Formats: sequence, C-alpha cells, structure tokens
Amino acid sequence: MVEPTQHDFIVIGAGMAGASIAAELAARGSVALLEAEPHAGYHATGRSAALFSELYGNAVIRALTRASRTFLFDPPAGFAEAPLVRPRPCLFIARADQAEALADFRARTGLAGATLDAAQIQAQVPILTPDRVAAAALDTGSADIDVDGLLQGCLRRARQRGAQLMLDAPVRAISRHGGQWRVDTGATTFAAPVVINAAGAWANAVAGLAGVAPVPLQPLRRTAMLIDAPAGLDIAAWPAVVDVDEQFYFKPDAGLLLISPADEHPSEPCDAQPEELDIAIAADRFERATGLAVQRVRHRWAGLRVFAPDRTPVVGFAATSPGFFWLAGQGGYGIQTAPALARLAAALACREALPSDLLALGLNAAALSPARFCHPISEGVAPCA
Repeated sequence: MVEPTQHDFIVIGAGMAGASIAAELAARGSVALLEAEPHAGYHATGRSAALFSELYGNAVIRALTRASRTFLFDPPAGFAEAPLVRPRPCLFIARADQAEALADFRARTGLAGATLDAAQIQAQVPILTPDRVAAAALDTGSADIDVDGLLQGCLRRARQRGAQLMLDAPVRAISRHGGQWRVDTGATTFAAPVVINAAGAWANAVAGLAGVAPVPLQPLRRTAMLIDAPAGLDIAAWPAVVDVDEQFYFKPDAGLLLISPADEHPSEPCDAQPEELDIAIAADRFERATGLAVQRVRHRWAGLRVFAPDRTPVVGFAATSPGFFWLAGQGGYGIQTAPALARLAAALACREALPSDLLALGLNAAALSPARFCHPISEGVAPCA
C-alpha cells in the first residue's frame, strides 16, 4: 500500500477562505491545499460582487472587515501586482416610506455625515429620480475589491511558503488513523493531524465524509447581471447604490452596470445558475428606482453564499472530532473579511492566542466557534459538531 503524503495541515477548498488560511498556515508548517475544481475560486469566490464596506453584516462581520482594511488597502510588498482595491463610495438609498429604516441603519452602523436629500442624490447618481428615492446616506470609505488579485496573491504566497496546491482533486474519503486524518482524492492520499474544512457550500458534505456532525449551514443563491450603462453618461465615478432594506443594488463594473435583486434562495450545494424570475425581479427593481428600462442583459450569473443561522462564520475545531477544523459560513462577506479571518483562523488552528488587534476589536473565539451550535442530548439532536 502506498503511504500517504504527510503534511501538518490539509486544507479542503481553494476558494478565498482556503487560499487565505493556507497562506497563513504555510508560514507555520507544511500544507496541502486541495481543490475539486480545475481552478481555484470557481464557485462563490469567482462570482462575488466584491464591495468592501465596513457597514455590511453583523457586529462580528463589521469587526473582521475593519481588521482587514489595512491589508486590502496597503498589502504587503510583493503580494499583488496591482492595487487590491479601488475607492467606490456606497450610497444607501431610501424611499419616503423607508425613512425609519435608514435612521435605524445609520444608528446600527455608526455611519456619520448628513442625510442626503433628493438633489444631492441626483448629483451623485443622476438616474435616481426624486419621486423614487427620497433620502440617502453616503459611505465614503468603501471600495471595489479585485477578487482575483486577492485570491492569486494568497495562492502565490501559500506556494512561496511551501504549500502544495492540488487542482482537480475532489475528496473521495476522509478517515482517522492514529491521531492523523487521511484524505483520499482518488489519485493521492494525504495525511495530517489537522484538516481545515474550507469547502464552502460543501462544508457539511466534507464533514459527513469525515464522520463529523454537521453544523447548521445554509447555502443561499444570489443572482447578478450586467447591463448597458445609460447612454451619454459617464458612470465610472458613480458610487455603488444599495437599497437600505437590501432589496437590490447596482454599481459600475468595467463600463457596464452590475445589478442584483439581493436575493437569497435556499439551495443545495451546486454549480449555481441564475433563474429567469430573479433576472426579471432585478430589472424591475432597478427600473422602479431609476425610471430607466433594462433593454439588454449582457451577462448573468448566480453564486451560493453560505450562512449559519446567526450570520456569523463558523471557525474552530469540532468539539468531538480532534483535529477537524471548520472554516465556513462566511456568507456574502468572505472576500472583504478574508485577511483578518485567515489570521484569526490560523491562530485558532495552531492553538495560539488571537492577534492583539483582533482582540482589540472585540473578536473572540467563542463567537465563531462551532460549539455555539451544541445541543443537549435530551433535545434529540447531535450534541455537538
């Protein structure tokens, strides 16, 4: 029998989560990074709208985003060949009947600055009509993220530090022998004391192969499409526009407009595809806000965003399966939080103290731990992942 290839860590999934933690772990030990698809980042990572905003998400997500700002805006020397971000203000808009929602949003996120009136909104985005958009708040600290630049930088750093990246390597079986996990891809078997489950929508399937109890993760499909920019208007400097109740958003994208209905449809893990109804809803919501008709859809796609019930990532060792580490449930925030989340996860996987800057932002292991989903055996469900 061929002996397995020995490593200190096996990372399953080479999307943003897997690539970023592999880069961190490779500075501490040997890493095998396994990806089922022919190239890294095929699913959620490659389909992200990728807007950096410290106002998105719950308190944990906002803290992780703030902790990622320095890396994204000023990456380490040699990490990327071009800037990872391009400033893109974000305009949170509200109809007259959404005034309370806008006030609540500002209070929850601490967004400063005056509320914009209809004239000021039109100065920012002239297609937003006063009878459809009554007020808005402007976040000047947001930015577009170069997703591929960030992903390739993580992969390059991981390889430079000695990580082994295996593409077209779907996991067939996972077993535990003598304190080691063995991961079989059909072509090769890898062994390590620690397995990092960064498989995105397939995270519970990977756990099942390992005999590890699942955690409550739900993939949610989101749709996006590209349409022509309004004739005669220069949209390059427009902010991203987000409905304050997140019913839709749009933003400039390489001379076109990217629009989405911000939909969240429960889905099984799959190669997500857009549905015609969601494309129609996106067009309708855009048309209602702008008074413009969507004449042609240049491109359409969908991706799966994976959430835990509390919309906080699941990061940490499984309580009843030694060496099995969860890194899942980043939802729609996995790109903008990747630098900080990778540092946090790598520290936990190596049983180190969390970095002081993350602790200073109020982050802690308990808030992300899979143990938060443990249940008493009397409830008739798995006691703990």
